[in-house]
Amino acid sequence: MSSDAPSGSGPAGEQVVQPDGRVALAAGVRLTDPRFANPDLAPVPLERRTWGVYNYLSLWVGMAHNIPSWTLASGLVALGMDWKQAVLTIALGNLIVLVPMLLIGHAGTKYGIPFPVVARSAFGLRGANLPALVRAAVACAWFGIQTWLGGEAIFLLAGKVIGHGWQDAASVGGYPWTQWASFLAFWVLQLLIIVRGMETLRRFEGWAAPAVLLGAFALLGWITNKAGGFGPLLDQPSKLGWGHQFWKVFFPSLMGMIGFWSTLSLNIPDFTRFGGSQRAQVRGQALGLPTTMTLFALLSVLVTSGSQAVYGAPIWDPIQLAAKIGSTAGTLIALLTVLVATVSVNIAANVVSPAYDLAHLWPRRINFRRGALITGVLGIVIFPWKLISNPHLYIYTWLGVVGGLLGTVAGILIADYWLLRRTSLRLAGLYRQDGDYWYAAGWNWRAVTALLVGGLLAVGGSYGGPFPAHGLIPFLKPLADYGWAVGLASALLLYLLLNAGRSSRD
Repeated sequence: MSSDAPSGSGPAGEQVVQPDGRVALAAGVRLTDPRFANPDLAPVPLERRTWGVYNYLSLWVGMAHNIPSWTLASGLVALGMDWKQAVLTIALGNLIVLVPMLLIGHAGTKYGIPFPVVARSAFGLRGANLPALVRAAVACAWFGIQTWLGGEAIFLLAGKVIGHGWQDAASVGGYPWTQWASFLAFWVLQLLIIVRGMETLRRFEGWAAPAVLLGAFALLGWITNKAGGFGPLLDQPSKLGWGHQFWKVFFPSLMGMIGFWSTLSLNIPDFTRFGGSQRAQVRGQALGLPTTMTLFALLSVLVTSGSQAVYGAPIWDPIQLAAKIGSTAGTLIALLTVLVATVSVNIAANVVSPAYDLAHLWPRRINFRRGALITGVLGIVIFPWKLISNPHLYIYTWLGVVGGLLGTVAGILIADYWLLRRTSLRLAGLYRQDGDYWYAAGWNWRAVTALLVGGLLAVGGSYGGPFPAHGLIPFLKPLADYGWAVGLASALLLYLLLNAGRSSRD
């Protein structure tokens, strides 16, 4: 081990560098300011950075194999694509989003810090709350979506076992009270797992990933057996062809596919901070994300093809399809698979991040567990099922707008960490008012400006769904179909321009 010699102010020798490049606080260095540090936000000690390739691979298998992922291909087909175009769009989107995922994840592994602390380098110790809260808000909405879907699985599939009385129960707020009970039960189950901490999550993902894959292939085998083949869907031509109409749908759809994981491309340091090496997180993610998402999209198309042959119409929702399994044992296996898949993605993708983000907002009072509980409450008080009520709203409005805003944050983080600082940070300074990242009263106006301008360019022209047909800001409408790319590129370039001629200690 050798002492690090980063640029910027502050006493030397406060951090040490391992031979593999990972950095930790030197012995005796204490993070004592409760406004900016608590045990959940502090750098992970080297002895606890134990995640290997399989842990990241299984994390992505567990997160990618869920109901919204399954229905992504269905949404694209509903927009007029054939199965080849849909799978190609999903595969390309995930290859693209993998790049910022690996770039931003590097900081987590090198310094052992979560996303909101990484963001302090660019936004300032207080300013980092701005991107953290944007990310937390998105995660809370996703948590509600996934929890509602998991509750729906319990409601429908349990009804197959218990009987019609379960599904025909008295209505409350437009839904049977038993469906609300299923929603609440699933909500409690997830929080019981997450309050036990990240090590419990690592073990859960380790066994959940293969279980979900086996369940998906079992569903494919079942429907193929009933259909006598994959059915006619694979032979149906695209309604869009490969001309102008296809490209008109392709680019906003591609941005939607990127937007699907743009959330994780920001808070991936929440997981890579536990990495045993950069090689482990890079190989694990590269093997896990694009391959599993593409495979799952292909599985969804094949299974839906079989459902069309058997039932006369395609059934894209795996819960609805599993409810048609005749045997009680098959129904229970399907229920368990759906629940494991949903818990796996929801906890990892939609609880871990806002738990850290909310802890960052008030470290003195909010720790990881309390942040997770707050996330759970916020996930209930929204009505997320409306977001996935139709593919236009889901892909264009929800995923497109979210992707545009979060792409802006990603551009700023990449510019700051890779292009300005060359991956060199003063670790202790990320937790101190008198450190390198205090800027002006804890805010870096350059990053905030780049965020606001990039966000305006990315989503200002949003149209369709709840937005005006001519766009919120009509002259920005042509940019709306490329929201994530516009947000990332414009914020990155503007941040570099605003920092031209300045050193990392300014």
